[in-house]
Amino acid sequence: MRTKLSQFNFDLPKDLIAQYPVKSRDESRLMVVHRDSGKIEHKIFRDIIEYFDDGDCFVFNNTKVFPARMFGRKEKTGARIEVFLLRELNHESRLWDVLVDPARKIRVGNKLYFSDENDNDILVAEVVDNTTSRGRTIRFLFDGTDEEFRGNLYKLGNTPLPKYINREAEEIDNERYQTVYAKEEGAVAAPTAGLHFSETLLKRLEIKGISAAELTLHIGLGTFRGIDVEDLSKHKMDAEYFRINEEAAGRVNEAKTNGHKVCTVGTTSMRSIETAVSAEGLLKSAEGWTNLFIYPPFEFHIANAMVTNFHLPKSSLVIMISAFGGHDLIMDAYQEAIKEKYRFYSYGDAMLIL
Repeated sequence: MRTKLSQFNFDLPKDLIAQYPVKSRDESRLMVVHRDSGKIEHKIFRDIIEYFDDGDCFVFNNTKVFPARMFGRKEKTGARIEVFLLRELNHESRLWDVLVDPARKIRVGNKLYFSDENDNDILVAEVVDNTTSRGRTIRFLFDGTDEEFRGNLYKLGNTPLPKYINREAEEIDNERYQTVYAKEEGAVAAPTAGLHFSETLLKRLEIKGISAAELTLHIGLGTFRGIDVEDLSKHKMDAEYFRINEEAAGRVNEAKTNGHKVCTVGTTSMRSIETAVSAEGLLKSAEGWTNLFIYPPFEFHIANAMVTNFHLPKSSLVIMISAFGGHDLIMDAYQEAIKEKYRFYSYGDAMLIL
């Protein structure tokens, strides 16, 4: 029997979509879902430590969000254009894949000017190619050092909050739309399950003997792309770059082979490790691009626990966690979350699946 998109639909009240983070990272609410018994518990996120012991391992995605949303103006007309930086194509020639809005106004050969708050032009870019209806390739025309160029991108760029957060980015987002362990720059969206971990909670986990394995997956906008086919076997995920080093693989395998819990923090960590499974069913070091789409039925090889946020109906994210937790149990848990007014999406609350 084919798995259908409509099986993952539910009604989500808009007032449950979190617009701001809670005051302290580890004070989000935590729903604990037990796959073996179907039991559902309601906790505070910092209570997560109660479910793990010495020898267990958490898998974190240490990608770092860069300020990918910029606003420029079109030459001659001065029209305001949003430019969303997707990825750098060529370091030396400063070529980037971007999305532009409104796209109908932007053609090959157009120049875009990016100014600071004093209306001083800091960067200029030329459109060199059309890639999709909204996609363009642009070249930044800048003669300074790479350090100066990066500094300008940070000066002009804004935190790329998802569209369902209905406000402009604010000062608080510079810190809170980033995990405390973010290191490797390259994501245009945060690995949101990790936003709940505070420095204090990480230290408490370490003291308890729980290890941390860090991998990198640079999240692209494909994570938020809707699925437009009913038959999920026909859906194609956008490829995202990932890297798992030998140290991380060793920590995960040590926990797994000794019968301890391996808990992935977020869907991106889960996709990464399931992309890099050895013939023996262990995690191997790997680097490259993954377009793995996890949907039921799926055999998970590495993790036996997972931390995740509450996701959009019919999204690839809710489909993945249904594959891990079981469709009926996860759909029931989501109805419970709506009834109990849990907060959804990036700045929302968390779920622990055991």
